[in-house]
Amino acid sequence: MAKYSFEGEAIDYAPDCAVIHVISDSLGETASSVVTAAAAQFPLGSVRIRRLPKLQALRQVREYFDSLDPESAEHPSAVFHTIVDPDLRREVRRELDEREIPSVDLLGPGIAILSSLTGKEPVGIPGINHEADDRYFRRIDAMEFFVEHDDGRNPQDLPKADIVLIGVSRTSKTPLSMYLAFMGYKVGNVPLALGVEPPIELEEVDPARIFGLMSTTDTLVSIRTRRLSKDGASDYAASYADPAEVVAEQAEARKLMRHLGCMIINTSGKAVEETANEIIAQIEELKRIRAEYAAREREAQGSE
Repeated sequence: MAKYSFEGEAIDYAPDCAVIHVISDSLGETASSVVTAAAAQFPLGSVRIRRLPKLQALRQVREYFDSLDPESAEHPSAVFHTIVDPDLRREVRRELDEREIPSVDLLGPGIAILSSLTGKEPVGIPGINHEADDRYFRRIDAMEFFVEHDDGRNPQDLPKADIVLIGVSRTSKTPLSMYLAFMGYKVGNVPLALGVEPPIELEEVDPARIFGLMSTTDTLVSIRTRRLSKDGASDYAASYADPAEVVAEQAEARKLMRHLGCMIINTSGKAVEETANEIIAQIEELKRIRAEYAAREREAQGSE
């Protein structure tokens, strides 16, 4: 006998509350969310949700309803279901009709309409939307990595990063890192300054994952001047926006970038999204090339 989960046990349900049975070939979260949103329009305790997840066969539906205690059977009830397999969906609907239990198909009509619009057949994989959940958690991990590795923090972890950005002050390292992290990439960034040795860990990072950010002298001087004015620090940090200082900083930065063998990108006049797309395109192209090379190596070894 399968185990079934019950929603909202802490709620004091009305004696005549309606019971909505959520049946799904995945976890039932989509249907539960819909029922919860609808139930919010009624007094608390008016609707109780019971869930039958991971449906694979009609037998589970029969066992589920046959196992309900008589008291539960007396409550007004209905079924909300999300079942990908069309044959199983029809079997369940037929079973529910025979038991005179009203049902709402939350997935079938949507799939039919999209199939008609696209001219394509659905893949028929239960729970495929949870791949989106995986992307969400990867994004959260990436955002946490960014926070912990912004502005040169924790350089020992740089080899673990998907992308490492290096550049002098005001070359958009932090906003670019944040944007890339939101896209799911673990990004560390390292500020470069005259007289300050870059972290030795940069030497351990794959050069293809390091991106050197450059800008024009005029752009950097303008941004730094505005920053100094905003911070009220122009009296003691005038060299920060001095054109000669900026030229020297960028020359030293470019020297390091060439030593590392990384790609150099000019961020002047570009939106963060534009620079990010340039970096992502480079990363994905490299993945493709390496995957093709690995495949050829496997083929060569197999033919020996």
